[in-house]
Amino acid sequence: MKHFTYERASDRTDAITQVAANPQAKFIAGGTNFMDMWKEGVETPERLIDIRKFPGEITVTDGTLRLDATTTNSQVAYHSQVRDRYPVLSEAILAGASPQLRNMATTGGNLMQRNRCSYFHDVSYPCNKRVPNSGCPAIEGINRMHAIFGTSDRCIAAHPSDMCVALAALGAVVQTRKPDGETRNIAFKDFHLLPGDTPHIETALEHGELIEAVEIPPLPWAKRSHYLKVRDRHSYAYALVSAAVALEIEGDKIVNARVAMGGVGTKPWRSPEAENALIGAKNNEESFIAAASAALEGAKPYQYNVFKIELAQSTLVQALLTVNSEQ
Repeated sequence: MKHFTYERASDRTDAITQVAANPQAKFIAGGTNFMDMWKEGVETPERLIDIRKFPGEITVTDGTLRLDATTTNSQVAYHSQVRDRYPVLSEAILAGASPQLRNMATTGGNLMQRNRCSYFHDVSYPCNKRVPNSGCPAIEGINRMHAIFGTSDRCIAAHPSDMCVALAALGAVVQTRKPDGETRNIAFKDFHLLPGDTPHIETALEHGELIEAVEIPPLPWAKRSHYLKVRDRHSYAYALVSAAVALEIEGDKIVNARVAMGGVGTKPWRSPEAENALIGAKNNEESFIAAASAALEGAKPYQYNVFKIELAQSTLVQALLTVNSEQ
């Protein structure tokens, strides 16, 4: 393990200034993802700047739900506005990790969560995310947990977050502050980057840019939403596949839909193909099956994860049936 210096920032400006001044400095809040990787030798920062004590609030303004970056996963999952207006988000958070970890993990940290590829976490193997252009052993190796969308010949690691799948479905916006003081609103679909030729660049953030909040725009019909996660064991396991869905239904027709999937993409994978198949369709299982088929078109499985195509289709259909049964 590489030693590092640690300092608690006095405010956001202080935190940004300190990290921006050192290319090997990082922000840390709950640290639930970082500590594992530090012990493994995957993360080797020179300096950690603690932002844990910054205020973390959940507010609603003109129908927009704002989650400060330092709100904990537990705070978000059990908040009355989240549970009532966006049950898919509450369910996604509660499907992940453990109560102890959810009490520490933060909203901003969840967005920055790194993948669980065994080759990435074992420094005895090459990995393009750790050392650019060193290789990707997962492509020809044990790739059961890996992605079938958004992959490249440099990386096929699946994005691990449950919370981010729900945020992708809800069309969230990430608010940040850059070292020069400029603020940015980054659409969630643009926040996480596909690996392409640069898998070591995982988000749209610049060095020293701090996530300040995540906002979810008004979506009244998202009360009718659900998150379904399929995994190897019931608790403390990452998704083989998952589905976050929301439907707006009038009579026997679907008039609006949101669909995102987890465990299948190198980033939280929203599916406009499934959404387009659902909108205007009859509200029945046949339409859900057609949408699930559309969602998995273009999937590129590898030797040990071909099963994810059928499993993802079944998971998506079941999630839609669950939403449909809600009154």
